[in-house]
Amino acid sequence: MTNAIDAPRFGVNYTPSKGWFHHWLDFDLDAVRADLDSIAGLGLDHLRVFPLWPLFQPNRTLIRPRAVEQLVALVDAAGERGLDVAVDGLQGHLSSFDFLPSWTATWHRRNIFTDPEVIEGQENYLRTLAGALAERPNFLGLTIGNEINQFSGDPHPDPDRITPEQAAAWLRRVLAACEQGAPGRLHLHAEYDAAWYQDDHPFTPAQAARIGAVTAVHSWVFNGTAQRYGAKSTASDQHAAYLVELSKAWAQDPHRPVWLQEVGAPAPHIAPEAAGEFTAATVAAALDCPDLWGVTWWCSHDVDRSLADFPELEYSLGLLTNDQQVKPAGRRLAGAVAEARSSFRKPLPRTTALVLDLPVDAPKRSTCAPGGAFFEAFMRLTADGARPTALLAEHAADQQHLTARGITEVVTVEDVDRS
Repeated sequence: MTNAIDAPRFGVNYTPSKGWFHHWLDFDLDAVRADLDSIAGLGLDHLRVFPLWPLFQPNRTLIRPRAVEQLVALVDAAGERGLDVAVDGLQGHLSSFDFLPSWTATWHRRNIFTDPEVIEGQENYLRTLAGALAERPNFLGLTIGNEINQFSGDPHPDPDRITPEQAAAWLRRVLAACEQGAPGRLHLHAEYDAAWYQDDHPFTPAQAARIGAVTAVHSWVFNGTAQRYGAKSTASDQHAAYLVELSKAWAQDPHRPVWLQEVGAPAPHIAPEAAGEFTAATVAAALDCPDLWGVTWWCSHDVDRSLADFPELEYSLGLLTNDQQVKPAGRRLAGAVAEARSSFRKPLPRTTALVLDLPVDAPKRSTCAPGGAFFEAFMRLTADGARPTALLAEHAADQQHLTARGITEVVTVEDVDRS
């Protein structure tokens, strides 16, 4: 089914200013309200929140009612401020830390993607969260978990290895549980960019672009983009837009919405004094992508430096400081949001398609990664003003497909290399 996009949404991934995601341990609704006031003050319309799975479901058959009540209270407080809320379920993985319940680890070590009892527990948990929020008008829907694909293979130190077929089966089962709990909401899954860039990764581009209500992409230029091409390069400024357009190669719906669910300005890859400029350039590039559902920045507040052992870049990703002061990236995002709302026009179709010669299951996809031939050809076209999109080779001669996407010119990597 095609979903019409009138205007993109603008939001933020909510990182509590007090206690980070450990705030669920001693939940303080007044502190949350202060954070939400500062988020609403940026002119944003939604946030993405992260229950910690082991705290909400400490035993396979125990989903803590008080924890669920606190999540509902947060969603209600957001609604009072005009903010919609998307909820992630299986947390899972956040900012380099893993949060798995004890019933999946050590003496109870079980594969979280294939063990029947673990999957049943996950289904019950996601169904419970969705059901608790189903009647809230500002509840957008559930994302299964944050970049949970990182548990499925390298470079994770202790992966739960699976096949692409097992990954797809797991996605469909747990998304069905979300739908059972809250029918008709925006339920989806979201992977970090291994799904698009890493050869033989079990979570695939086709799964991302075909399973769930929308396609989600997470754009981080510390993945080699900024290191290889520079912080102020076309590749860095356009990386998020590139992922949005890359995802469309595998979509069966020619106008499937794409959610830029995570993007941020990581230091030192993006210098603090350049964060505002990078933010504006990234948002402008994303808004030039047809069928963009929205942009959700990472993240709302800095990580308090009293908390130990985070990678250095995680401490300063916030649009706001821990004492609610707006940072340069926050000011630029607020300005970009205000401008987009006052003057947004749907972008024209991207008429030039760069052919991606991969099978639909794409076991070898490193050509799409920074340094890969497809990535570099796409960025050369972009630098020349072509506004490219991505097209699987199997569709290059399919006029019906091309017409549905508004494509009038098809070029290959070799064409770009010769030009």
